[in-house]
Amino acid sequence: MKLNIYQVDAFTREAFHGNPAAIVPLEKWLPSETMQAIAAENNLAETAFFVRKGHEIELKWFTPEIEMDLCGHATLASAFVLWNELGYEADEIAFETKSGTLKVARDGELMVLDFPSRPPETTSIPDGLTDALGAEPTKVLKSRDYLAVYDTEAEVLSLRPDFKAIKDLGVHAVIVTAPGDTSDFVSRFFAPTVGVDEDPVTGSAHCTLIPYWAEQLGKTELYARQVSARGGEIFCELRGDRVKMAGNAVLYLKGEIYVDAESASATA
Repeated sequence: MKLNIYQVDAFTREAFHGNPAAIVPLEKWLPSETMQAIAAENNLAETAFFVRKGHEIELKWFTPEIEMDLCGHATLASAFVLWNELGYEADEIAFETKSGTLKVARDGELMVLDFPSRPPETTSIPDGLTDALGAEPTKVLKSRDYLAVYDTEAEVLSLRPDFKAIKDLGVHAVIVTAPGDTSDFVSRFFAPTVGVDEDPVTGSAHCTLIPYWAEQLGKTELYARQVSARGGEIFCELRGDRVKMAGNAVLYLKGEIYVDAESASATA
């Protein structure tokens, strides 16, 4: 069985930056174990699969180790493929996902994600977090992930985390953040629990970062940079219980993958 595959760098205007995602359009769902195996073989932070059913588009995301409930950059990349490679004409795409309906709209060269807000709540610094990150944060909050806040961008850049120790914390991921030197805020994202030591640019993390920094800075429109080695930028907006995340994307490759017909015969 032959499947088309695209690799797209999301939240960037140039190749070799942003967050790479593999996108595999399907005519019908493959078994979950087959999609998981494809994601493991791709060995990217996320591989997204979607199936078009009339006007609906169902979307799923997989890391090399698990199926995810929410992923921003692979949703952006999926929209990019639909618009630029598969001839999708409408200016808004509604994806049906584990996190409900997620919409992506075109705004000039930008693509705008509409995601749920996940405001963090203050918590005590958990045992082992400071040692795992290598420097004590000013404060720690939590939503799905721990949010460790530092005073400066330089502190965030200098962190050399112990990924095994982060994994032992028993949380999905750790976000680190600080005010930015040339942006409203910067962040990094560590998720070794799901097979991604450091994610280059993380849409789902900004579901927590945007409401936090909107409150801290007293404004609802923000410019964010994720300061991983690859780096990326997100144009952010808080709208009540939703967040808007806008970015660009670049096609890196397209090709074909081959899956044993027997392993692809069932539906997930």
